[in-house]
Amino acid sequence: MSLQTPQRDSFFDNAKYLAIVLVAMAHSWEPLKGDSRVLEAAYTVVYTFHMPAFIIISGYFSRGFDLRPDRLRRLVTGVAVPYVVFETVYSLFKRYGDHDPGMAVTLLDPWYLTWFLVALFIWRLTTPLWRIARRPLPLALGIAMLATVSPEIGDDLDLQRVLQFLPYFVLGLCMKPEHFRRVRSRTMRIAAVPVFATALVVGWWAVPRMDTAWFYHRDAAQELGAPWWSGPVMTLVLFGCALLLTACFFAWVPGRRTWFTSLGAGTLYGYLLHGLVIKAADFHGWFDHGWMREPLGEILVTVVAAAVVTLLCTKPVRRVFRCVMEPEMRWAFRPEPTEQARERERTGTGTGTGERGRETAEKSRRREPGGMSHTTEISVVCDIPLARSDTGPGRPAPLRTETPHPAPGPEVRASGRTSRSGGCGWPGR
Repeated sequence: MSLQTPQRDSFFDNAKYLAIVLVAMAHSWEPLKGDSRVLEAAYTVVYTFHMPAFIIISGYFSRGFDLRPDRLRRLVTGVAVPYVVFETVYSLFKRYGDHDPGMAVTLLDPWYLTWFLVALFIWRLTTPLWRIARRPLPLALGIAMLATVSPEIGDDLDLQRVLQFLPYFVLGLCMKPEHFRRVRSRTMRIAAVPVFATALVVGWWAVPRMDTAWFYHRDAAQELGAPWWSGPVMTLVLFGCALLLTACFFAWVPGRRTWFTSLGAGTLYGYLLHGLVIKAADFHGWFDHGWMREPLGEILVTVVAAAVVTLLCTKPVRRVFRCVMEPEMRWAFRPEPTEQARERERTGTGTGTGERGRETAEKSRRREPGGMSHTTEISVVCDIPLARSDTGPGRPAPLRTETPHPAPGPEVRASGRTSRSGGCGWPGR
């Protein structure tokens, strides 16, 4: 049996890795930013676009998602199961590591960074609806604006974040390869320099004048002590700022294969694991040392955070934690028809032996949409989907090859094995 060579676009792996590094850096700044206006300005700028960039990529690779059984199964094993595991772990870690006996272990109130898995699960399930909507992006923006004036939504499943970040996911669903090619032009790379410089100046100006909670997208306007009409206004303002900075970020992402390209396949691991390191440092008072609040200390913290999340995206770490990040869980699901047909063909049992068995298996495969077996891999956090087909003696190649996504740029190289998933990366794998 031979497999088609997997193809991954290095641009997206690079973008995912750089985005997760920004996430880790920003989280490491949280305990320190109160003493430095410059650091808080940088924190504000990063929080404006780092999650929108991740979510846009996730939406882009969700364009082909449907409610097919194999994809639903991968959505459960690649998003729902990690959420259950890590929400439990983080809650217990907070309860005992921070000596907080009031910290309840519940799956209804995501704590810290696990909200993204809940949001991704919901966004993925609603993808077929957005694909048939006539004007999906304006509709998503309208829902986000309504959420900012609805404090009654509450904290269950962090639905405020789910709804307020929704437009970025829907935007990713609407994007095409040429959109990414346009932002990666030389003109955009040059323009990105003054744009980011201006953003830092505006961020420095806004530090004492603006509540940074707006950038978390987890509260209604009334909960932030602002008039109700400011919610829809801030939704549109922040959406515009996020798109501008995200475009500039993409302009700087290299399209060629680099030393960190392969790490882009492990960003979900880096995302979920680095939070434990950050919180452990916080619980043990490591950020309380005076020298860490000096410029050199802040730089050291930033470098260490980037190094830690890089390490957590590597293959050895992924091998250790794959059992909870990407469990097979074959015991929990009915086997797919194609799997049963292949097993019968391999053993020559069930519907017949020899030629009869092969003919039956071939008929079963041909009943699949597009003449393909269910071996198409799709993203969990933001992994790049691959199309592959089984060929070999007695197995004719599929009548057509389905391509889950065209490469957005000319630089498309093989980047190794992708993570199996069914729905997400994250920010994923």
